[in-house]
Amino acid sequence: MPNPDPTQQYFEQTKALYGNELFVRDEKLDIIMEDGSLGPKSLSEYSFQISECMKCGLGEKRDKFVFGVGDPNANLLLIGEAPGEQEDIHGEPFVGRAGKLLDKILTAIDRSRGDDVYICNVLKCRPPNNRDPLPSEVEQCESYLHMQIKLIQPKLIVALGRVAGKTLLGLDVQLKEMRNETYEYTGIPLRVTYHPAALLRNSNFKAAAWDDFKWIRSFLEKN
Repeated sequence: MPNPDPTQQYFEQTKALYGNELFVRDEKLDIIMEDGSLGPKSLSEYSFQISECMKCGLGEKRDKFVFGVGDPNANLLLIGEAPGEQEDIHGEPFVGRAGKLLDKILTAIDRSRGDDVYICNVLKCRPPNNRDPLPSEVEQCESYLHMQIKLIQPKLIVALGRVAGKTLLGLDVQLKEMRNETYEYTGIPLRVTYHPAALLRNSNFKAAAWDDFKWIRSFLEKN
């Protein structure tokens, strides 16, 4: 009598225990680079790989390389345009008053930067005097953001502020024209809302920003 096939045995036993439902582990696939080599397996590994980057002139003037912070398996990815002065000092995005406000907003939608949220910037180094990123700098740095997205695999990307929105979308329009539309970035849904610093400067934006984050919460709950 032939030996039973072990694979068939496994499925028969699984069916006897659980019925017709098949349970599989939700694991992220390996990232294959253009040269065929394996990519980084984690954000921490990738941060170590690129933290000494000198591809553009910003690297020579930075204090800290600001990679990002948060849940490596986050469903929500928040992206700003570039580190500011405090971010450059601390090596973490969205610190100071704007960061504290962002934390309060995240708490209001039952999340935090360590719980289902990851926060980073398009650029990883601070531009002089907090000026907007130059196209050449974005060109050098955007591949880092793409790899972060591959590693995180978020369900939703939110660009914080007009500059981040226009940089990611290639649309040079006002923020009000980018809001309330769902776009795609690297194949993932993207929305644009106000930068927390803008809310500190003008409280009239807070109601609209809260509408945006209520939409964000609803989207994540449904997906």
